[in-house]
Order: sequence, then structure tokens, then C-alpha cells
Amino acid sequence: MPETTKYYVLKEKAVPDVLLRVVEAKRLLESGRVASVQEATERVEISRSSFYKYKEDIFPFHDNAKGRTITMIIQLDDEPGLLSEILKTIAQSGANILTIHQSIPVNGIASLTLSVEIPQDATDSTDMMDRIESQDGVHYLKILARE
Repeated sequence: MPETTKYYVLKEKAVPDVLLRVVEAKRLLESGRVASVQEATERVEISRSSFYKYKEDIFPFHDNAKGRTITMIIQLDDEPGLLSEILKTIAQSGANILTIHQSIPVNGIASLTLSVEIPQDATDSTDMMDRIESQDGVHYLKILARE
């Protein structure tokens, strides 16, 4: 049975300091205020290994996630109908696909980059992502950006 990712919402005071520092380092990098991971980690006083260990697992929560755009990358098997099932899941959740790009499969695995708009009246986007990630043939789903 494949392991599904579970998401939690915590108050800032419950989040370990190292994770908050990883978020700050990512913010510095994204803003262009620092030129390297080394500089960002030095500024927020964490090790580079801590940054790399947690950088894909922590991101700020925006309680206005509905009515926003989410860009995600999905790694999936090159199987007929799998992309169609993913798109069906997105449609059933009420989200609107803005952009879609699938790489040429290498060794039977493709990367899919999607930007979707989550309308105000859509169902929970976390549920949509969990359903996509739990589909047979999907290796992982990662959020690249939220706007």
C-alpha cells in the first residue's frame, strides 16, 4: 500500500525553530536578497544540510488558498490514461488548469508541471492533491509555488 502524504496546519509557536529558519532561507533565496544557499543558511544560522533536509517539506500556509494559483510538479509513469485520470481529478475538485507541460518520458517516467487556479467555491485543494498522489502510477507530487 503506497504511503500518502499527510498535511498538518500548526500555529507558528508549535513549529520547531529550524523549520522556521528554513522558510526564512527559502524566502531570502526567492527574493534575490542572497545569491546562494550557503549565504541564506549563514544568514538564518542553520546548516546547509538542515536546509536541504527540510526545504521540500515546509512552506508558509496562506489561508486564502482558495481563489489562488498552485503550481505543482508530478512525477508519473508513462501509462496510457494516467494523465487523463489526473486531469479528471482536478476537474472534479472544481479547479481550473491554467498551464500544463509534460516532459518526454525517460525510462518510463515523465514529469508533469501543472498550474491550477483554485476558485473560491472549489473543494479543498489538499484533498485534490492527496487524490492525485494516491493514484497508481504517480510517484510524487510537490508544490512548487502558491500565489
